Amino acid sequence: MYVALALGAAGFTVNLVYCILEGTANAADPVYPILQYSLMFFVTVALVVIILSVLINSAYVIDGKKFKTCFGFIVSKYDIDEIVSVTLDRKTDKLAVTFANDSFIVIVVRQDWYDDFIKALLEANPKIEYTINSLEKPEDEKK
Repeated sequence: MYVALALGAAGFTVNLVYCILEGTANAADPVYPILQYSLMFFVTVALVVIILSVLINSAYVIDGKKFKTCFGFIVSKYDIDEIVSVTLDRKTDKLAVTFANDSFIVIVVRQDWYDDFIKALLEANPKIEYTINSLEKPEDEKK
């Protein structure tokens, strides 16, 4: 994310320098450089805005009976009553939230937030089944 921010800022700066130094004075048709500079300013500013929105507004929120996932400008809302189970996979350190219609989403948070996240989900809907897939193989697979 930080590399993308740096690239966006560098692209904006390079485009600004070319715009100031070159301008439209040397162009046979001034429309082409104006379009080129405008497009490059738009792309670099859009890149910076999108990356900043992802850095600032990325969260999982449990709000009453709704479960929201925020990833920048993209916000998805799910009904907590539709959640059937939550599975913690120790191999991947990810949580899989399964819904009544057999769809699921994967939640990636820091390990020390797992307990708080699960607790908040279970408080909102105590019917949710919580399972943990451990790192150890079952006895059948060890043989």
